[in-house]
Amino acid sequence: MAEKREAMEMRKLGHGTRLIGVSVIAGIVAAGIALPAVAAAGLGAQSAADDFQNLPDDFKTPPLSQASTILDAQGGTIATVYDRDRTVVPADQMSPLVKTALVDIEDNRFYEHGAIDLKGVLRALDKNATSGGTAQGASTLTQQYVKNVFVDEAGDDPQKVAEAQRQTIGRKIQELKYAIKVEETLSKDQILTNYLNITFFGEKAYGIESAARRYFGVHAKDLTLPQAALLAGLVQSPTGYDPTVNPTAAKDRRDTVLRKMAEYGHITKEQAQQAIATPLGLNVQAPQQGCILAKQGEGFFCDYVRQTVLTDPAFGKSAAERQAVWKRGGLQIHTTLDPKAQASLYASVTAHVNAGDQAATAMSIVEPGTGKILAMGQSRPYGVDGKQHQTQINYNVGKAMGGGLGFPTGSTFKPIVAAAALENGISPSQSYTTDYSIPWPAMTDCSGGRFPSAGQVHNDSQSLTGQFDMKTAMAQSVNTYFAKLEGDAGLCNVARMTNELGITQQAGGEKLQVVPSMTLGSNDLTPLEMAGVYAAFAAHGTYCAPTAIASVTGPDGKQLAVPQANCSAVMSTTTADTVTAMLKGVVEDGTGQTAGLSSRDSAGKTGTTDASRQVWFVGYTPEMAGATVVSDTDNPKPLDGQRIGGTVVGQAFGGTLAGPIWRDAMNGALADTPAGTFTPVQLP
Repeated sequence: MAEKREAMEMRKLGHGTRLIGVSVIAGIVAAGIALPAVAAAGLGAQSAADDFQNLPDDFKTPPLSQASTILDAQGGTIATVYDRDRTVVPADQMSPLVKTALVDIEDNRFYEHGAIDLKGVLRALDKNATSGGTAQGASTLTQQYVKNVFVDEAGDDPQKVAEAQRQTIGRKIQELKYAIKVEETLSKDQILTNYLNITFFGEKAYGIESAARRYFGVHAKDLTLPQAALLAGLVQSPTGYDPTVNPTAAKDRRDTVLRKMAEYGHITKEQAQQAIATPLGLNVQAPQQGCILAKQGEGFFCDYVRQTVLTDPAFGKSAAERQAVWKRGGLQIHTTLDPKAQASLYASVTAHVNAGDQAATAMSIVEPGTGKILAMGQSRPYGVDGKQHQTQINYNVGKAMGGGLGFPTGSTFKPIVAAAALENGISPSQSYTTDYSIPWPAMTDCSGGRFPSAGQVHNDSQSLTGQFDMKTAMAQSVNTYFAKLEGDAGLCNVARMTNELGITQQAGGEKLQVVPSMTLGSNDLTPLEMAGVYAAFAAHGTYCAPTAIASVTGPDGKQLAVPQANCSAVMSTTTADTVTAMLKGVVEDGTGQTAGLSSRDSAGKTGTTDASRQVWFVGYTPEMAGATVVSDTDNPKPLDGQRIGGTVVGQAFGGTLAGPIWRDAMNGALADTPAGTFTPVQLP
């Protein structure tokens, strides 16, 4: 008897709950428009109506995240990158079949009702009350679209996504009100188009265009009837009906969609049966995106472009704004990369140093007078899993831009000291008589403090003694001469010249060490920075900050602001051309003879650090400036005796190890380019 009574009470409670549920939804619909008459059915309805009225009216659809394309200077695709694989397409680029299929399976009265289908709500409530569960939903396509907007806005934050998908009365109220707003501002066709562009179809495909490509390798406008039906069926459960994982469930769902289309008279029964008899016919295309897919070693440059968007104020004042630009995507990023120069650089670095060698080489090429980065690469391949010696560390740039901690530059820093000396009135004929080893000259730093003479500075060869002028000291890389020159030029003036040439800190972010050993290249710098420095000499004293991005077109077709090279004269033309004349001598009869180009004017400087842990060659022609370094990257050890590029190196020098890499890369990069000439300067 007690059990019977309890069952009757439960039945009453079910009817009461159902009545309140109807009242809540009806109250929301009516009260939201102005008729809260059903509030008496329960406080829940009144509260829901109040909540409805208190919601803000503005419903803003965020721009959809799309794929961005990174292009080289000739318009070739370097890589496609995205936060979400989506390509937004207009209505006329979608097959009418997929629109019909979606409406028939999700909301067959879509074109008849407003934002809310009250008949559908009542039918769903009745079925759910009868079944005692939630057998049937009642969301219109417009409401689903609103929910998808919230989910898309949540991004990859699991908590925000879960909140956007919560099945609560509060969330339902919010969807209802915003659905009304959407229907006031958009046509049914626009809502349907937006829905198909925003929704997730599984397998990392967002939007109908990406889904069509992912599952069938076709564009959305070319979907056949069976294909359209399968994709329309996916939106209810992209995981449950994933045809690559659950083909049987996917086909059952597809066939259900086809039967619905026939039931509503949008296709014939014969068409439905024919389509049902058709196999799934998948032609799955793996996601093709990311810098890892870039060819010719362009992955590191591609990643540098990404880092530029994420860090340069041109793309947003804050890190969050720049991140939003990148995640939103839809960008056409036209870069400065010259495919011919890139192919030549990549061929050279990989030919001279093997990916599995303990040492690695990295090289950047910059255009004088513009700052355009024409090529960038290294001997180790770009990758994220460490296989085949892959790395994501770009040895061409500093830590803040996805690189490492840089490398001591050795004697490639000496031209900066020479430029500072010339700018401060010291003649290229300045001569010093020096021994193989001398005490460091006493110097003053920029704050007026003095560095006492401490320790010895010595040359690489004991034969380098006697009298040298600036030209001969540069050609023979005489350390003791440049220690004296740095002292006379003023350490602070050397630091100032370094800053004006774009170097304001070390590659790892540490302060630049303004110390006497600067002249020996004791600071850790990068190939890209050094290529930019030498490009200023080639450009007759005009320094341009290296830039990777020429222009960016946004998803709306408008041009975005991009970082500028901010070119400016940092030394006199005479100073720059005099340094060039000295460096021309280095490759003609100095330490860089093995690097010189035989077919055109070239200039450059070798660099070898203590114990030959790093070797450099930085050089230029009137058209291009490039910097090459070879170093053990993990825990730098002497390169002497290491096997590099299949050959055991006896004694490593910048001219003999880094120089040929530079020479071969530049020869190919400049092939078929008319040879320019340097301004003649008569040196003492």
